[in-house]
Amino acid sequence: MIIQWTFLGVGQDERAEPYRSKLWKEAYGNVLEVGPGFSASLKHLQHKTTKDSNYVVDPDVIHSYTALEPNPFMYGGLQENAEKVGFCVDYDHDSYPECTMSGTEDPHKELVPFKIVRGTLDNSNNIPQAILDGAPYDTVLTSFVLCTSTNREEFIRNIVRLLKPGGTYLFIEHIRHPTPGNPLVIEDNGVNGRFWGKMQDWLNPIWNIFGQGCHITRDLGEDIANIDGWESVDYKMVRVNATFIAYFVPMAFGKAIKA
Repeated sequence: MIIQWTFLGVGQDERAEPYRSKLWKEAYGNVLEVGPGFSASLKHLQHKTTKDSNYVVDPDVIHSYTALEPNPFMYGGLQENAEKVGFCVDYDHDSYPECTMSGTEDPHKELVPFKIVRGTLDNSNNIPQAILDGAPYDTVLTSFVLCTSTNREEFIRNIVRLLKPGGTYLFIEHIRHPTPGNPLVIEDNGVNGRFWGKMQDWLNPIWNIFGQGCHITRDLGEDIANIDGWESVDYKMVRVNATFIAYFVPMAFGKAIKA
C-alpha cells in the first residue's frame, strides 16, 4: 500500500499543484474534506503570519475543518500536516473506536479545530454521525477521490446534502481523456486524447486492481454537473504530459455551488 500510494499519490499531488493551489484558496468557513489522504494540500488554504512569525491557517477564513478518511494508514501523516499549518487535531472515536493516537494539545483553545473521522460518502445510510452533526458545511473538498467511489452518484448527492445553501464544492479529479476539440480542455500539451483515451479503456481493469479500486475511465466533471441540486457548476480539463503515468490521468478541476 505504501509503495502504491507513493508511486501514484505523490506524483499526482505534484501534477495537481498548479491547479489546486489556486482552487483551495476559495475554501472558507466550516470545511469538510473527503478522502484527504495525507492532505498535503492543506498548505494551499488561506493562511496568515502570527506575531511569532508562524505561518498558520487563517481562523478568520477557516473556522473548522473535518477530514473524512477511510484509511487509518493515512492518519499519522494527516495529523502531522494539519499541525504544521496550525490546526488542533482531534479524532472521532465513534467512527474509529480502536484509535490509539493522541490529538493536539491546545490548552488555550486558540487553534482552529481539525477533526479526523473514519468513513466515506458512498452510502447515505452509513455516513458517520460526526459528519452529519457537523453539517451543514460551507465548503466541501475532494482530490482524486471519486475515481475509487463504489457509488459516485450517491457520493456526489451526499455532498449536495451536506452543503449549506450557497455552499461551495471544490474538486480536482482525474478523468477519461475528453474528446479532441472539447471546449472545456484548457491545456492539451500536445497529448493525443483519442489515442490515450483508448489506452485508458484498455488499462483500466489492471489499474483498478493495483490502484485500490481506482477507475481512470470516468467522466467525473460531467458526473458532478449532472447531479441535481446545483445552482452552477464550472470546471475545466487538462491533459498533462509531465511523466508517462500522467498520460493516463488527465484532470478535471473546478467548483459547484449548491442552490
